[in-house]
Amino acid sequence: MKVILVNGSPHHRGCTYTALCEIESALNAGGIDTEHFWIGNKPLTGCLGCGFCAKNGRCCYDDTVNEFVRTAGSFDGFVFGAPVHFASSAASMTSFLDRVFYSDKLSGRDSFRLKTGAAIVTARRAGTTAALDRLNKYLSYAEMPIVSSRYWNMAHGNTPEEIRRDTEGVQIMRVLGKNMAWLLRSIEAGKKNHIPLPEKEPRISTNFIES
Repeated sequence: MKVILVNGSPHHRGCTYTALCEIESALNAGGIDTEHFWIGNKPLTGCLGCGFCAKNGRCCYDDTVNEFVRTAGSFDGFVFGAPVHFASSAASMTSFLDRVFYSDKLSGRDSFRLKTGAAIVTARRAGTTAALDRLNKYLSYAEMPIVSSRYWNMAHGNTPEEIRRDTEGVQIMRVLGKNMAWLLRSIEAGKKNHIPLPEKEPRISTNFIES
């Protein structure tokens, strides 16, 4: 079993990376393999809603979004981490996730359905709950079992050293890793005992005017 830790910070080895590494250590201790993915620090445009991905199986912008989506199906779990910018997750991360989840769904890959997922945020001070709420919506959209910790998945600090000094935040990340490892093993046990996945229903899309 393997989990990919997605770093949505423009700083490759900053606060968000440090928090993700705490989760990684707990996952590895629980027998789960891990891999890091950095979305980079080059400009990432948001989704245009052009439908290119539905016809071509990839986004029209060939950047780290396509790189990630091509391999996402091979992972059993996902942790998405981002720093807080203006009381929300970093803009590059939301642009990345908008396009990842939209293109994955429209292309028919369905790489995330019923796979474990978690979101974490890091911040100097405030905005964490709003940012975390936004990130969790992607997981709900994709029918992912969301892994929790003993508190909201956040750590505080302005540098990697300060993140490590946030002992409660470090514990939150550690417990999150342990909980995800346990859930992954439970899912694996269910598969071995031939417990079927929930039947996938055709999507029904309505608006408030007509169905």
